[in-house]
Amino acid sequence: MKRIARFEKVSYPIFFAAAKDFVIERGLDLTEEDVRAAYDAIELPKRATSGSAGYDIGTPFALTLRPGESARIPTGIRSYMEEGWVLQLYPRSGLGFKYRLQLNNTVAIIDSDYYYSDNEGHLMVKITDDSKENKTLTLSPGQGFCQGIFYEYGVTFDDDASGVRNGGFGSTDKK
Repeated sequence: MKRIARFEKVSYPIFFAAAKDFVIERGLDLTEEDVRAAYDAIELPKRATSGSAGYDIGTPFALTLRPGESARIPTGIRSYMEEGWVLQLYPRSGLGFKYRLQLNNTVAIIDSDYYYSDNEGHLMVKITDDSKENKTLTLSPGQGFCQGIFYEYGVTFDDDASGVRNGGFGSTDKK
């Protein structure tokens, strides 16, 4: 296996800004001290076994989603990876099976240059409980809800891309 990447925490100010939005969106009663404690407790993604392809990513906050509800989770994580690699995020298999947990963009594509964005490449993951069996999803702080897998990719012979990214969703379309 090639060693091509590493996970890091984003800085606290970047996390705090995103966490503040999460707290407001979810109507939570969390203090700045609560947010700091959540940040301090963030663990970098890990594989569960030597044969696992996916790195489990946890939620920094407790979260309950009823069927049809969504949440945008600030993970507090970013990923450096060598050029020519991409990180793809998927729901954890068991949560997808039990709750039809979905990533709102189906598969999240994290490009290597996202690491250098003004938001430090903060992995923000929006999920939906798409249960058809009326099951409510409850996650504890630190519990894995999605997994990331690194893939190598190629480009066409006539590729001449020279743009520079600064941002996440839709930033490569911005001129």
